[in-house]
Amino acid sequence: MDKRERAVQFRQRMLTAMESAGMNRSALASATGAQRSTIGKILAEGSVQLPSVHLAANCASALGVSLDWLAALTERMERPGDVVEDGIRVEAAARTSSDDRLLEWHREAAGYKIRHVPTSLPELLKTREVLQWEYRAHLGKTPGQAIAAMEARMDWMRQNMSDYEVALPRHEIESFAHGEGYWSGLGAAERKMQLERMARVCEHLYPSLRIFIHDAHQIFSAPMTVFGPLLGVIYVGSVTLAFRQAERVRSLARHFDGLVRVADGDPRDVPKWFEDLARNVS
Repeated sequence: MDKRERAVQFRQRMLTAMESAGMNRSALASATGAQRSTIGKILAEGSVQLPSVHLAANCASALGVSLDWLAALTERMERPGDVVEDGIRVEAAARTSSDDRLLEWHREAAGYKIRHVPTSLPELLKTREVLQWEYRAHLGKTPGQAIAAMEARMDWMRQNMSDYEVALPRHEIESFAHGEGYWSGLGAAERKMQLERMARVCEHLYPSLRIFIHDAHQIFSAPMTVFGPLLGVIYVGSVTLAFRQAERVRSLARHFDGLVRVADGDPRDVPKWFEDLARNVS
């Protein structure tokens, strides 16, 4: 791009940004410490005058736009810091995946496919007994109040469920069936009831709900959810990392595709697998 063309682009983009910011020439001159006549020369029709780097940077800062955008080096108007802040947000996380923020994200993504790797079992499929046992030490209210609140949110998600895919590592479900590790101390009756419930619900809701069982030795996955093309969320203990930048969301979706590719069998076989595990619970 030659100097004349860059000057034309700079002038047009300055005028666009000034209109968007509601700023006239006098206000811009005051905000940048420049003479109004200097701003006028840059904005004059047919002018090939470009500002100094210092003035151009001050103009970009005053107008809340990227200096590269003003100089026609990029089509992104946002400043780099704004792009990062908009693309990645760190959110405080509640103990369960049925907290208010996640419910809001489910509502936003209504109609899109939601793809989920849970922290343990899928919240939507848990029995009341498992919820009571799992969150007994983490409930801010009385157990009954907290469970009722979680169930109300999960009922809404079940009734308004989008096309939903869940990837579960085989060893996690087998550990649950045997009452090992994280699930040590949960009674056999509760585990058996939970597995039977998952079998019934998976069979009843297929194909709207599809569960894929994969071997974590082939692909490991952190807990995450991809809300259609809108949002990707990774769960990290007491916080969540929420991504809205399209390529990052696609990256998480491609990761989930990898989990599906290495899944054992077909989602239609999963209910029988749950039933077989339930029969062997002791």
